[in-house]
Amino acid sequence: MRQFVRNNGLSLTLFALFLISFIGQALTGWKADAEELRLHGLPEIGFLTYLTSGHFISATFENWESEFLQMATYVLLTVFLFQKGSPESKKPDEDNPEDEAPATRRREPDAPGPVHRGGLLLKLYSHSLSIALVGLFLASFWLHLAGSARRINEEAVQHHQPSQTMIETLADPQFWYESFQNWQSEFLSIAVLLVLGIYLRERGSPESKPVAAPHAMTGH
Repeated sequence: MRQFVRNNGLSLTLFALFLISFIGQALTGWKADAEELRLHGLPEIGFLTYLTSGHFISATFENWESEFLQMATYVLLTVFLFQKGSPESKKPDEDNPEDEAPATRRREPDAPGPVHRGGLLLKLYSHSLSIALVGLFLASFWLHLAGSARRINEEAVQHHQPSQTMIETLADPQFWYESFQNWQSEFLSIAVLLVLGIYLRERGSPESKPVAAPHAMTGH
């Protein structure tokens, strides 16, 4: 168990932080929604009911959508774009092992199954990371849209307004405002990390170049 925790400490810590933050979001969102209902003279809803409300679903997947978009975009852009001096980039003037075709590389006995099987399965596996991230983005986008439509209709009941379909929500500027305000921050944060990594260091982190490495050194 000790070795498992050591070998997986980064993912375990990040998932624990996610769970703590997720519970915090749910509890505080429930209280905020209860206050909003009170101001409209409506009864509070239970916590489990709140977890299926538009207020919670829209806010949650609005953020997940932007995160998965950021990761998918970054993975795909780093396939063919370079940033000289960044530890996050491939070397622009050299051959990179990431570009090697599986058929040209000696197959290790413990290589992933698709590498040994080859064919279409290997082609799909060769792009499985971007496929998974794009799929998670599309799923989160759809849930954000569905949650926003539900939230709008819940508010419509409170204000005695007509309901709205998901198609109408998709054309609503408010929905796209929510998306773009998150997208721009995600693209900015990864661009800042990319550029700062050229000139700044963090000893011990694989996201940084060695402290003594020259600024022009690209990759690790």
